[in-house]
Amino acid sequence: MKLYLLILLIVLTVLATVAVMGYVFYLVAKRYFDNQQKQQLLAAHAEERRAMLQVSAPLRLQAYERMALFLERISPESLILRCYQPGMDLKLLQNVLTKNIRDEWEHNLSQQVYLSSEAWAHIREAKEEMVNMVNSAAVSLSVDADPTTLAAAIFEANHKQSAVQSALEFLRDECEKQVSV
Repeated sequence: MKLYLLILLIVLTVLATVAVMGYVFYLVAKRYFDNQQKQQLLAAHAEERRAMLQVSAPLRLQAYERMALFLERISPESLILRCYQPGMDLKLLQNVLTKNIRDEWEHNLSQQVYLSSEAWAHIREAKEEMVNMVNSAAVSLSVDADPTTLAAAIFEANHKQSAVQSALEFLRDECEKQVSV
């Protein structure tokens, strides 16, 4: 009887040891396979991100190019040379200049999707600054003033402050950062 109890005790001890070892093995194996799965998911996400960057990087660069072109087109030098026609009066030139700025803006609105919020804010500020500069210069002149006087007033105001140049410099810096990443 004692022998049976001793054998039973040994068998139970062996079974308990095997059960504990089996459970420990299960935990180790589970952790290993969970880590493997996480690594595979991370690798898949990294590959997906690389693929998306290959698609979005050219679009982002194109957006930077288009917005740089927008800023160049609304700069006073370009804007006035493009919009002024002989025979215009001051009010007509003012309207054509502001309409041209707004048309250029509306044409490029979709580019905000590809730019940072900060870059877009600089561009929007430059656009608003140009519209305000044109309107302020026009209001400061007499109604019967020559339109070339408006152009001169805009050029003078632009030399004091140039949100367009500031936005263009910001775009260049941000674009360089995007390309170097």
